Amino acid sequence: MPVEEDRTLRALGLDKAPREHPLLYPGAWPPESGLLNGERLLPLDRLVYEDRVPVLAVGSNACPGQLRHKMAESGVITPVPMVRTRVTGVDTGVSAHVSRMGYVSNSPISAPHTVRELFVIWLDARQLTVIDASEGVPRADGNFHRAWLPAPDVRIELADGSTLPGAYVYVNRHGVLHDGTGAPRTHPGQRALLTGLLAGSPGLRELFGVSPEEFCARARADRRLCARGTRLFVEEERVTACGLERYVGAQQYGRPGTGASLAPPVR
Repeated sequence: MPVEEDRTLRALGLDKAPREHPLLYPGAWPPESGLLNGERLLPLDRLVYEDRVPVLAVGSNACPGQLRHKMAESGVITPVPMVRTRVTGVDTGVSAHVSRMGYVSNSPISAPHTVRELFVIWLDARQLTVIDASEGVPRADGNFHRAWLPAPDVRIELADGSTLPGAYVYVNRHGVLHDGTGAPRTHPGQRALLTGLLAGSPGLRELFGVSPEEFCARARADRRLCARGTRLFVEEERVTACGLERYVGAQQYGRPGTGASLAPPVR
């Protein structure tokens, strides 16, 4: 008899959560679509889940270890479908805030001609509440808004060639960091990002030390220090708009996977 493939997150190298290992942010993404079911990533039987909400993951929400950590922390054990997609119109920028988890996170930016391989996670109502809370959506001082990105503004193509009518994404309330020319910069990975930011800012080195390791250790769980770092980005004129702000507040309604509780678009 053939030996059953080991589909545990550890065996697949997908078990580490950036919340526990901040320099690994955004964490390891699966090479293909799968169903996150506890400690395992199983094959999917379909690509669209009309009874769930599609959320485009540009950072650690595409990391099974991070998703498992967030859900377990809230006592949620239901499976999460993770669908690999080909997205046109969105790229991965750098959040203009320091996370109390110890890293500077990815944030979506408008990029009309850019094509990226990104995951859509399909969330039920309870799972959506968990992820919203982890992104600070319900709080007045939270870091992200949840916004609907409609087609054709953003094209989300599935493996079978079909496309979605849109998906939600988390837009940073603080804006994103620019590349020195005023355009949003892309995220090069946590260690490279922190190395560059620290090298270019005496103020950041004073707050967070001279190495990525020191940055993560000092920022981790120190809400006041993270807030000071976030203000410093503004003071040093490093911040620009992500280009997706116009979608904030324009809720999607009446399409597959939304649930009846979402409000219609604000007009």
